[in-house]
Amino acid sequence: MNAEIISVGTELLLGHTINTDTAFVARELSAAGVSLLYSCTVGDNPERLKAAVELALSRSDVLITTGGLGPTGDDLTKETVAAAARKKLVLHEESLRRIEEYFKGRVLGETQKKQAMLPEGCTVFRNDCGTAPGCGFTTDAGKRVVMLPGPPFELIPMLKNYAIPYLTQAENAAIVSRIVRVFGLGEGYVAELIDDLCACPNPTAATYAKEGEMFVRVTARAADEAAAEAMCEPVVRELQKRLGGFVYGLDVESLEETVVKELAARGKTVATAESCTGGLLAKRITDIPGASDVFHMGCVTYANEIKTMLLGVPEETLRQYGAVSPQTAEAMARGIKERSGADYGIGITGVAGPGGGTEEKPVGLVYLALCDGDGVKLREMRPAGRYRGRGYLRGLAASNALDMIRRSLQGLGGVEQAAYSQMKKGG
Repeated sequence: MNAEIISVGTELLLGHTINTDTAFVARELSAAGVSLLYSCTVGDNPERLKAAVELALSRSDVLITTGGLGPTGDDLTKETVAAAARKKLVLHEESLRRIEEYFKGRVLGETQKKQAMLPEGCTVFRNDCGTAPGCGFTTDAGKRVVMLPGPPFELIPMLKNYAIPYLTQAENAAIVSRIVRVFGLGEGYVAELIDDLCACPNPTAATYAKEGEMFVRVTARAADEAAAEAMCEPVVRELQKRLGGFVYGLDVESLEETVVKELAARGKTVATAESCTGGLLAKRITDIPGASDVFHMGCVTYANEIKTMLLGVPEETLRQYGAVSPQTAEAMARGIKERSGADYGIGITGVAGPGGGTEEKPVGLVYLALCDGDGVKLREMRPAGRYRGRGYLRGLAASNALDMIRRSLQGLGGVEQAAYSQMKKGG
């Protein structure tokens, strides 16, 4: 199937709201084996929307619209799409009942009720997080149309739970995807390592870059889910074999998710002492459910006197070597471990920029130390390539810290090897 996405909303067209819907829908379509050919954004103008819909239906098998299903006067997607597809809008009683329940105890206006008007004969997608239902239907020409609400917190669950199953069921096939998460190698380098796997039509393997890391999506299409999973399995195993310890997880969302799970599985705890990352490492760990069982505490110690007062970093160390130094990072890691009683203590200090660097200690220089009771392991990040901004550097430093914890927990080598340098191989 070939698909097209039309995002509806003047606020998207003018840049007042960032259109994240298209990116999310595109990723889910790819995972479901649906090829996305076109996407566009149209303002709240019925004539221009009608023209975009007619063009999409003339050249694509599937049309997905996002936005314009709400109660206000400029929410005209349903009316416009239904007219272009020659579908009559009728009241869907179950949707009206859900809207009435949502507004119980409050005034329910007629404009709210119009959200329950849907194309005749459509499959209705329940909105579990809002009021406007979505829907899917087939045109007389055999084209499939899916309409979804615009707010991401409504669109995402509706797409995953109802719209994607609706589309895949029509194909009489099961599609399964596995995600192989990689930290420390660039996308281009990995693509070269697995080019033969990427050439296979079913299952497919495709590389994707993320901020500071990458992943490989393996997707198989088969008669049923079990068969599709079985097709994915050997490819996933081969990826793990070729990429080794750079694979940090399967079907997980983040490095921090893996670290929290690994800590919990081993009954271990961690505490953090951060300078240049400003608490980002602690935030990423505590963003994960269950972090309270494995995270003891975090300190953000910018000033030298605070490093001494809270972490016990010797004043002589700071005078002789400076705040950005291997010696200070190691003292921070030891100090936070001793004061927290955690199994692991990690210290981070560096120059995040854009200013403040010197020839001896340039912007991008970061020292990370991990104290595990048996000693301290140090990882050094050196500037590589162009400066990509303070936020990127801080994020990469936090990821390197998580990678150190993961490798230590899993008994892997490379705890002291900065992933920063490896990423140059793939961009």
